[in-house]
Amino acid sequence: MVKKKIFIGVIGGSEVTAPVAKLAEEVGREIARRGAVLVCGGMGGVMEAACKGASDAGGLTIGILPGDSRDTANPYVKIPIVTGIRSARNVAVVRTCHAVIAIDGSYGTLTEIGYALQAGIPVIGLDTWALSIDGRADSNIIIAKNAKDAVARAMALVNKK
Repeated sequence: MVKKKIFIGVIGGSEVTAPVAKLAEEVGREIARRGAVLVCGGMGGVMEAACKGASDAGGLTIGILPGDSRDTANPYVKIPIVTGIRSARNVAVVRTCHAVIAIDGSYGTLTEIGYALQAGIPVIGLDTWALSIDGRADSNIIIAKNAKDAVARAMALVNKK
């Protein structure tokens, strides 16, 4: 029997600070070390940094692109998927994954978090959005301490299913 690959999504801002980029790169590297496939939106910022980390560690990276050309993918995406559907591709990014790690981010990241939670896909957060409903904290985003913790939590949740 062939063991199926685990797909871990990395979502986050397209414009990031150096510390956020470093964190994303560490997450990507850890995903590759654990033999999982990294899935992202394929562009810059968190996506590029995570792909760089995974690529440097010999991992496989998939970028689900918003536009019409594979040439827009960051240089570390090994498999670019062209959608031509702009931000609607956020649904495809998270639905491709067994778990998602959210790092930093803006409203696009927030939509991806919402799509993942709605689909029952675990979301692990690193310096990202916090949610509340009716004035009470919503604990559906699992908070991680660092890159290794985030990937370990994602893998444990996937392996538990």
